[in-house]
Amino acid sequence: MKQYNIQIDENGKLRHFLTTEGLKRQLLVDILDHAENFTSVGNRSVKKIPLLRGNTIANLFFEPSTRTRTTFELAAKRLSADVLNININTSATTKGESLLDMLRNLEAMHCDMFVVRHSQSGAAHFIARHVAPHIRVINAGDGSHAHPTQAMLDMFTIRRHKKEFADLRVAIVGDILHSRVARSQIHALTTLGVHEVRVIGPETLLPREVQNLGVHIYHDLHAGLANVDVIIMLRLQRERMTGALIPSEREYFELYGLTPEKLAFAKPDAIVMHPGPINRGVEISSEVADGPHSVILEQVSNGIAIRMAVMSIIMGNRFGNDEERE
Repeated sequence: MKQYNIQIDENGKLRHFLTTEGLKRQLLVDILDHAENFTSVGNRSVKKIPLLRGNTIANLFFEPSTRTRTTFELAAKRLSADVLNININTSATTKGESLLDMLRNLEAMHCDMFVVRHSQSGAAHFIARHVAPHIRVINAGDGSHAHPTQAMLDMFTIRRHKKEFADLRVAIVGDILHSRVARSQIHALTTLGVHEVRVIGPETLLPREVQNLGVHIYHDLHAGLANVDVIIMLRLQRERMTGALIPSEREYFELYGLTPEKLAFAKPDAIVMHPGPINRGVEISSEVADGPHSVILEQVSNGIAIRMAVMSIIMGNRFGNDEERE
């Protein structure tokens, strides 16, 4: 049995959210539809609904993050959950306490959900296999493996601009090799029925098995961007690189950095995305990042709605009745 199957319970419902790989199309669409219900919550005078009142969500971030941790925290608080942020660098794990010991202690504090970010691929799956039956786990990024909520907020952003997935050409540009975001995006895009997914980058930054994911490979940015509807630029994952995989950041920008001139090869109404944080002048120019084609800040806002949707779905509390809308 593949490890992603632990996400689904005996009734076919989402129990944990660890990866987009292997999930059915209807489940992904359900997450997107559910997120639509939460987009207006941030515009209210009181930005809360009582959907997860009484639940405790622990953010377990074993590597640094600002945007992802903050949006998860905002999502949980807008659902009226209590939030526990664990600073792993100063926690007991640095004093010799094992990961499983820490989980047992958090379970004893009556936590209901763990949001996990870890530098090791598979860490979220490991935790999901060892938590108490009532606890739910969301993968907030593990090594170079997966980042499913980032992929889903990207799908949400694409759908809001392009409506349907079937006719789209989507280009993912940059460091595919080290990107957990790219893997999750590719699985989600293909499951949702996108017409063509292209990956663009130097050979040194493309994994050997990437063609097995059903994508088209390009090493030339101009050719790869021809007639695409969506461009997703990826951050250079310097912290995960070993050896000299690119000659220099300057040369990388000349070949693969997105500028207005290169953007012109795409369709006139193409949107530009980036999971962040942006390295201006490395992956993308400021003219494009701040220009009319960019939806990068929308991605950040949409991340809150998507994470609210995922949290509510896996806790079995769906947004919809009159009491929840108060």
